[in-house]
Amino acid sequence: MSSKNYLFTSESVTEGHPDKLCDQISDSILDELIKQDPRSRVAVETATTAGLAIVMGEITTSGYVEFQKVVRDVIRDVGYTKPEYLFDYRSCGVLASINEQSPDIAQGVNVSAQHEQGAGDQGIMFGYASRETPELMPMPIMLSHKLARKLAEVRKNGTIPYLRPDGKTQVTLEYIDHKPARVHTVVLAAQHDENITLDKLRKDITEHVVKPVCGDLYDSKTIVVINGTGKFVLGGPAADTGVTGRKIIVDTYGGRGHHGGGCFSGKDPSKVDRSGAYMARYVAKNIVAGGLADICEVQISYVIGVAKPLSVFVDTRGTSKIPVEKIEKLVVDHFSFKPADMIKKLDLLRPIYKKTAAYGHFGRTEPEFTWEKTDMAKTLRQEAGF
Repeated sequence: MSSKNYLFTSESVTEGHPDKLCDQISDSILDELIKQDPRSRVAVETATTAGLAIVMGEITTSGYVEFQKVVRDVIRDVGYTKPEYLFDYRSCGVLASINEQSPDIAQGVNVSAQHEQGAGDQGIMFGYASRETPELMPMPIMLSHKLARKLAEVRKNGTIPYLRPDGKTQVTLEYIDHKPARVHTVVLAAQHDENITLDKLRKDITEHVVKPVCGDLYDSKTIVVINGTGKFVLGGPAADTGVTGRKIIVDTYGGRGHHGGGCFSGKDPSKVDRSGAYMARYVAKNIVAGGLADICEVQISYVIGVAKPLSVFVDTRGTSKIPVEKIEKLVVDHFSFKPADMIKKLDLLRPIYKKTAAYGHFGRTEPEFTWEKTDMAKTLRQEAGF
């Protein structure tokens, strides 16, 4: 970094944002299939627009999904329950167009006596961890997620009953000597009912969302921008088409770490876009938790149909306590990035994915998020000689 003192910004979105709604639908379909057939091959995309949800993709499974029910249940649970939203779970159309997984791909992924499970595609995946928060995540994205989750919470529990499901958050953090010092700016867009004054909206959200989440990082100089256009009544799919996989930076590290480009939602764990990114986070987090570095990023790459990754790269941004070459050797010695091994290590053949589809795939404390465990930190620390 060229300067020790700087501003850095990350954003998040609520579960009612059109793109996040699509992510949740895709992952709910995945969960339903994994419940019935853990070896299901699933690549599902969802698109939503005014009055319509479309599910598309490739599925090979012995299970069965009632698409109408799964899609409408997600839309209802997120909060699109009223006709005045111009998109609601009762009246919207639901279309599905599903094919089987290509046999050309399947022959490289399926296990046989002559072939171990290969990667479902070529690509690069990244995992990142840093000491900025207890979750070992960058602070701007964690605060953005917490603001988005709080917007949904105060809507659902009636604290701010006039809020609607759609919303976005953004946090600009001021760093001094590379350390988070204060919240410089908070930006929120919160969908709301008609006839709510902007003054009331801004006062309620500042008191019930911004201040509780930002805590001591909020001060008298913090800039708060709520509904910058002055009105946000029309939202959700009625105002903005949603598509699965369009919030990949929200899903990961808020731009603080790199991203390989592949989204997660709607993909079963044979797709290394998902399982590889989860494993890379697990490795990076354990390196930081073990005290081997203050910041760690792990990159892995694959060729389709081949189990062993082409490359594994560790970058500590100059914060490692031992030579990076030694950390790389510890990674190779203690972690396998073959798809079958990652799936087994992280116990990924479970219906856990809808939870991941809003408020980030990383930095979570729920037990389903096995890639957030730091159970290898002690071993790495000991072998590093600490």
